[in-house]
Amino acid sequence: QVQLVESGGGVVQAGDSLRLSCAASGRPFSNYNAAWYRQAPGKGREFVAGFNWGSSRPNYADSVSGRFTISRDNAKNTLYLQMNSLKPEDTAIYYCYAYSRNDMGRTINDYWGQGTQVTVSS
Repeated sequence: QVQLVESGGGVVQAGDSLRLSCAASGRPFSNYNAAWYRQAPGKGREFVAGFNWGSSRPNYADSVSGRFTISRDNAKNTLYLQMNSLKPEDTAIYYCYAYSRNDMGRTINDYWGQGTQVTVSS
């Protein structure tokens, strides 16, 4: 099992920056791929940023591309999300997600953090 704990959320103004962290414990974090999702009030959970399975190449939702940067430090068992030029529409609970797949590409283990609130005022 992997336990994920997010931190770094808060209340900021439009145009500000925040850096989210996701600390992993349990099994080696390097065994898992990882991503960030978010859920705005009254909406479903959506993908924000992650790494292509089997590579370190990141990919982003169109809504955050060019403003957000995902990174990870396996030595520290930590996933990061640097968020710049924040907009009110970025307001959401941000979740860390870790998963592993088998050789057929099927997800066999996945874990979610409890989320961290990001609120961007105009």
